[in-house]
Amino acid sequence: MRDLPAVDGHLDALDGIRAVASFSVLFYHVAAQTGASLREGFVSGLIARGDIGVPIFFLLSGLLLYRPWARQVIEGTPTPGTPGYLWRRALRILPAYWLVVVVAMVLWAPQAAGDPLKWLPLLLLGQNYVTGPWWEGASPVGLGQMWSLSVEMSFYLALPVIALVLRAVAGRGASPRARAVRLLFCVGALASVSFIWTILMHVPVHRPELGLWLPRMLVYFCAGMALAIVSLWANAEPDPEAPVRRLTRGIRESWFTCWVIAAFVLAIAATPIAGGRLFELQDLWTDVFEIVLYTAFVLAFLSPVALLTADPSPPRSLLGNRVMRYLGRISYGVFLWQFVVIVAWYELTGQAVFSGDLVTTLVVCTALTVAIADLTHRLVEAPAQRLYRLIPRALGGGRRA
Repeated sequence: MRDLPAVDGHLDALDGIRAVASFSVLFYHVAAQTGASLREGFVSGLIARGDIGVPIFFLLSGLLLYRPWARQVIEGTPTPGTPGYLWRRALRILPAYWLVVVVAMVLWAPQAAGDPLKWLPLLLLGQNYVTGPWWEGASPVGLGQMWSLSVEMSFYLALPVIALVLRAVAGRGASPRARAVRLLFCVGALASVSFIWTILMHVPVHRPELGLWLPRMLVYFCAGMALAIVSLWANAEPDPEAPVRRLTRGIRESWFTCWVIAAFVLAIAATPIAGGRLFELQDLWTDVFEIVLYTAFVLAFLSPVALLTADPSPPRSLLGNRVMRYLGRISYGVFLWQFVVIVAWYELTGQAVFSGDLVTTLVVCTALTVAIADLTHRLVEAPAQRLYRLIPRALGGGRRA
């Protein structure tokens, strides 16, 4: 059992992964604001790929949230309770998010703050699906990164339906292995939706707004779902030398090689093959290359961590130490507040967009964001999560859910 991927309890190394994703997004936004990522050269191109943190978040959601449903299919455990799952997601995401929305709207959109209809899409995280928004860009000022949270919320709502369909197709397998293989094929088919959707974004006409919808990002969630299936399958195999057991062991022990591959893929993505350095309209092939490269990166980077055992290991020491665990705990607040801090800092100092020193701006904005995120975690996130205990067992779907 000590040689099997950990599929129960809290895996502290994933806190470190959350920290890496959150601070890479912060670095990306500071670099864009200062113009550092827009300059000529490979280094600037590499800096511009800090947005890779968003696919990392998506993969983590697929891995952790789909696992109870995958376990139900592979092991025959009780079906997770959908009402309890949705309640937990709402308590985890919405209170702190609503606080940031209120602050950003009051500071930078006072003309819209008095109209309840303009609040509604933002409060419900449905801004990606507003065809004629009153704001410019992906979100109002101070909320520019929230488009990805809207995608997350779409996945949360779609996941019970996706899981139901996958169970109907794959649950008829005669053995855990057969059911796991069927699930993997189904998840692969679901991942192909991202490529089909990308084609529809460009053919017959360009529809860039479709790039903010869930189908465009499904491949990243599916990568996490596949890792959840493989880890549970390995646990269900009684033979220590079963192919899936050897596969998970090989990936886990080759963690350094996997990370070298991830770095190589990211270096390729830093070239013009993956498109421009800002959130902008691209052509079909550039979009496809970006999806392929980003998917390859997140799989190479996260697979060794997702398949870790409960024993100590170098990746766990690097990602699961006390500092990384702390940064992982406040990572949601770091993600939420970063644009508020960046915009406020530029207004306070009177700097123009695409100007300023990268190092100074990064140090100041990181320090302020971490401080606010820590307070948000203590005063908003933690109390909201304590409400989990009020979820009745009938809604929670049992201990495993």
